[in-house]
Amino acid sequence: MIYRKTAFLCSIFLLSSLITSAQLIQAKPPSNWFLLDPEMDQLQGLSVNKAYELLKGRPSKTVIVAVVDTGVDTDHEDLARVIWVNEDEIPNNGIDDDKNGYVDDVNGWNFIGGKNGSVNDDTYEVTREYVRLNKKFAGADASKFSKKEKMAYANYLKLKESWETKRAEDEEQFKIVGMLYSNLQFSLDTLRKFLKKDITPEALQEVSSNDPNLVFAKSFLTTIFSNAIGTTAQEQLEELKEAYDSYKLAYEVSSNPDFDPRSIVGDNYQNTYERNYGNNQVKPLPGPVGDHGTHVAGIIAADRENNIGIQGVADNVKIMVLRAVPNGDERDKDIANSIYYAVDNGAKIINLSCGKTDSPQKVAVDKAVQYAEQKGVLIVHAAGNESANNDNVTSYPSPLYTNGKLAKNWLTVSASSWGIGDNLIGSFTNYGKKTVDVFSPGVAIYSTVPHNGYKNHDGTSMAAPATSGVAAMLMAYFPELTATEVKAIITESSRKFDGIVVPMPGSKESAPFNQLSKIGGIVNAH
Repeated sequence: MIYRKTAFLCSIFLLSSLITSAQLIQAKPPSNWFLLDPEMDQLQGLSVNKAYELLKGRPSKTVIVAVVDTGVDTDHEDLARVIWVNEDEIPNNGIDDDKNGYVDDVNGWNFIGGKNGSVNDDTYEVTREYVRLNKKFAGADASKFSKKEKMAYANYLKLKESWETKRAEDEEQFKIVGMLYSNLQFSLDTLRKFLKKDITPEALQEVSSNDPNLVFAKSFLTTIFSNAIGTTAQEQLEELKEAYDSYKLAYEVSSNPDFDPRSIVGDNYQNTYERNYGNNQVKPLPGPVGDHGTHVAGIIAADRENNIGIQGVADNVKIMVLRAVPNGDERDKDIANSIYYAVDNGAKIINLSCGKTDSPQKVAVDKAVQYAEQKGVLIVHAAGNESANNDNVTSYPSPLYTNGKLAKNWLTVSASSWGIGDNLIGSFTNYGKKTVDVFSPGVAIYSTVPHNGYKNHDGTSMAAPATSGVAAMLMAYFPELTATEVKAIITESSRKFDGIVVPMPGSKESAPFNQLSKIGGIVNAH
């Protein structure tokens, strides 16, 4: 999924040495920085508010944006007014009134739901493929295989190695981050009992004791504060808890070959072209899985007129909710069906803040993308958060069809930050001179989460909806524009930074910013 995983590193020999990413050390920007303007506000935002000054008095047409994600809190105070409503469907009557194949799909559809609930956690795609192929090849005598079988067996061995590596990484990170979280919790509890007040760098100076527990706690917290300037110990604990929960989920679920929740959905999973399964429960459970889709929706469309919470990018937009992404890797079948549903029910833009490294049913997804292309629907996809070069490692779903052609209606988006130079892009973002179209704000993005909440999140998952919002603005005020024209306008009008060098994500080296995407720019609504 989708958010940037918290980047905590640990020395094998000194577990009290906690190093946070450079992004955390820098001062926090204003909560609405991604809407602001470099010239007026000295922040590398989208210049959205400045753009609306140009659009004053111009009529606009409502644009439907499909958010294919973990679900959206449709009752959120900042989203309720902008949620798409299927006017041809009578709510809760158990009848497919509009005869589109989906019963009571008032706000969209849930492709990971069934009669008894929804899939919230799922495995990596590499885990699922390993399990499938392991049933066929484990213990087999390769010397007796045909030429075709030997090719399949070689693929199995490669995939097995990938899964084993991922499984080992998940176990190691789970243990290390678990120990760090335990040490930080212990240190805070110990010092709070001793000092009887909040723990700050200044308060630590008051600790003078030979008690081994206090000595350890003071040393541990001193290291925390020295590596996370501007954050509190409690904030570090909360972020480390989030990381711990993430790695716990990865080890116990995502790379676990014995975990398979698909029976909840009740579909014929082998039939990738099956369409009418799922349920209408588009609101997710509270927690990380619920946060994601709601956060994405808020970036695009949070109510700009209600004077509460935040403002989204687009001011005349409706969010169609398509739930297809769990904690773990989304499944090709569900992504394909979400695209078909969005196109058939009036969406002009599809936001895909999801991604994975394997796509066994890519042909089915390709057909859905081709369908969207034929119908003039723009697809905006997050580039990924592995600090990887997408020119070398494919992030799926992908605009490259199996026939070698590229989808013309597709935008791949990497994550930029609010500053310049070392703070121009997210340290976690994927990039690619051949495969990434443009950068857009994706660091410290403040947006909606369930139960009328708001949070900061990092990720290309945030950069994609920021771009979808600008695309929706263009389509609303200039409805004659096609999807390919909107894509061209967004990329060609992006803010360029010729001569600016930035740290290469995932490396100690630097690179010219204009070499990290096709166009070398950041989305510029103005």
